[in-house]
Amino acid sequence: MDLLTRANVGGTQENTNQPPALENYDVFGRDPVLQGAMSENGAAWAQPHLDELGRRAGSPEAIAWGFEANRFPPELRAFDRFGTRIDEVSYHPSYHRLMQVAIGNGLHSSAWSSARKGAHVARAAGFFVWSQVEAGHGCPISMTHAAVPVLRRQPELARLWEPLIFARTYDGRLRLASQKGSAIFGMAMTEKQGGSDVRTNTTKAVPSGSGGPGSEYALSGHKWFCSAPMSDAFLVLAQAPGGLSCFLVPRVLPNGERNVFALQRLKDKLGNRSNASSEVEFEGTSGWLVGEEGRGIATIVEMVNFTRLDCALGAASGMRQALVQAIHHARHRTAFGKLLAEQPLMQNVLADLALESEAATLLCLRLARACDQAPDDPHEAAIKRIGTALAKFWICKRAAVHAGEALECLGGNGFVEESIMPRLFRESPLNSIWEGSGNVNALDVLRAMRKEPDVLDAFFAETARATGANEHFDASVEHLESVLRSSEVEESQARGLAEEMAVVLGAAIVVQQSPAAVSDAFCRSRLAGEWGRTFGTLPADVDMPAILERAFPA
Repeated sequence: MDLLTRANVGGTQENTNQPPALENYDVFGRDPVLQGAMSENGAAWAQPHLDELGRRAGSPEAIAWGFEANRFPPELRAFDRFGTRIDEVSYHPSYHRLMQVAIGNGLHSSAWSSARKGAHVARAAGFFVWSQVEAGHGCPISMTHAAVPVLRRQPELARLWEPLIFARTYDGRLRLASQKGSAIFGMAMTEKQGGSDVRTNTTKAVPSGSGGPGSEYALSGHKWFCSAPMSDAFLVLAQAPGGLSCFLVPRVLPNGERNVFALQRLKDKLGNRSNASSEVEFEGTSGWLVGEEGRGIATIVEMVNFTRLDCALGAASGMRQALVQAIHHARHRTAFGKLLAEQPLMQNVLADLALESEAATLLCLRLARACDQAPDDPHEAAIKRIGTALAKFWICKRAAVHAGEALECLGGNGFVEESIMPRLFRESPLNSIWEGSGNVNALDVLRAMRKEPDVLDAFFAETARATGANEHFDASVEHLESVLRSSEVEESQARGLAEEMAVVLGAAIVVQQSPAAVSDAFCRSRLAGEWGRTFGTLPADVDMPAILERAFPA
């Protein structure tokens, strides 16, 4: 008797009551929430493109790329076999395939290269869809997208680099700014002594000539986190004679020589394993000043704000993938005589997860519309300002508890690496830490209201669009306005304020765009207090089957 026959004696290996793999499905086409949000925010024209990307995202091939890119993380090659320092990072081929699709679909630049209205919304929807396959490679995609408005502060640098950024070909090689092909961007801001407090940075920048915007400087110092170190260029903060300043640092110099970019090590991270995060040493490294000396934070903050929105998008994307995995499992797994999806308590959990996911998706797409319209509309500019900080704080905070609950819906099957759930769970805290942790963003909400009073007026003008449709929402807006108009919030209360404002802003969009079954359940649970301390505590009379069918049509 051979081993295979022996293993199946008695039929013990017969596969029963196990869900089929969730693959060969349209990630976009089976997401009515995302489709509706695209249309509501002016990007319905992009649906054919998203249909194609969504089918690709749900293919077995793409799903395998995501697993392989995380199973075989990047490796540092500081030296070649002859002892020459090369400071390169090697990636598994699946990582490069993920990057090829992302760049081929313009997720790194289409918001800037397209003249169509709703370009930011279309790009955000694509990022949301493709990030469900694998989140780590989204880091350089996001940073490249966010670098464009910063480069445009220095027109001569923008003219040099934008053609490369807008290209949609990717082969994983470092590029000169003068070469044809594509380029991706990273950033290096934080140092070990300060972290988010970048004003304590000690990296020095000495002008090679007279100095000034667009001029070359020599940088020396150590960066504790340098994201995506195989990018073609980086935006870097360093102390120039005039104070903390922003520099463009390429990996390859215009003369074809490699810039000094000594990779010290790759970070061994909890999640985001496919993406290399490094420490880097500069020693006479060439960089070109972007903006004015001493205005580094003001210059790079626009990049940070766009990457913060992508953090919220990434968190919402992870929620969506966790949700569909949980619903799919429950629709195929039987326990105690019937499908999990038919059991009232499981329906409550899944519906609650779906509400959280829908609100996060709608808020992110609404903020992408604000990015489209902000240059010509003061209201949209203010919503972009306050809304990005709120979404970054709240959605990213919710992602971790959402991932944990969704994983539990799969039981032991969700706890093994063959399922995507452990990867989603490990990924879930990341977006709350990257680009400023929870405290940083909560305090940024206070800063925005104190320094830019128009943002508070814009916030309540935005919520006013939804008043009159739900009594719980109206009462929450009235209470919040009375608090914010009557007194200044203490810093120690910043998180509570950010939480309340984020939920109210999300509810305003849910009330306007979602079916009554969703908006009623969201407002009753999140605003009226008809909710417990865990997911799955919705009121008994909520229309849970309707919420689940909308979340993931069978």
